[in-house]
Amino acid sequence: MKVLVFYTKSFSYAPKEKNLKNTPVPDSGNTFSNCILAFIQVEATDEENDVKSREKKLVNHLKWTARKNNTQNIVLHSFAHLSNSKASVPFTQEIFNAAQTRLENAGYQIAQTPFGYFLDLKIDAPGFSLARIWAEL
Repeated sequence: MKVLVFYTKSFSYAPKEKNLKNTPVPDSGNTFSNCILAFIQVEATDEENDVKSREKKLVNHLKWTARKNNTQNIVLHSFAHLSNSKASVPFTQEIFNAAQTRLENAGYQIAQTPFGYFLDLKIDAPGFSLARIWAEL
């Protein structure tokens, strides 16, 4: 799994183009402030492990990043451009949903961008070292 995390003063998205069949119609978009924006790519090799072990690594990384940036707000964004390897859609969605549940149970405010859509993005990310973190989990 590859994760590119940005601390953002402001982040907004608007769905533009559907890229997966059988995905639900998304909302018209949303805006968040003072949040961690996590670009996440679940890879094919992640499917060799169970969902719980992969989700736990992701959640621990996101909690650490949120603490370092003094926020409780996290947005999960599926971003299949960090590697050539891609996990199946159901496995990826299962990890995202499990991570959301675990983070909400820990008191974080969590959102997911619409899965299966290309989005227009607006990102206001300040320029300091822990505002951008890349990890291979």
